[in-house]
Amino acid sequence: MMEGAKLHFSETSSRSIIKGLGWRALATLTTMILVLIFTRKLTLCLEVGALEVVAKLVLYYGYERVWNLVDWGRVPIMSGEPKIECTR
Repeated sequence: MMEGAKLHFSETSSRSIIKGLGWRALATLTTMILVLIFTRKLTLCLEVGALEVVAKLVLYYGYERVWNLVDWGRVPIMSGEPKIECTR
């Protein structure tokens, strides 16, 4: 690799989905706990959690995909640089 060269990656759709699922699990659990604390109604807590996870997962996925279309804040790879794939 050339000295000072930086690797740049783009996220795949599957990576965005996995990130979204992990974040939604944590955020939904937080919301459910708050609903349970304030209402003391387990059924309401579960209903709100189920609705929230679906709605916000769809919104988050769309948000991530739109940001992948935005070039602002990205540095392009020079055309002469070799492409290096990360296979973790």
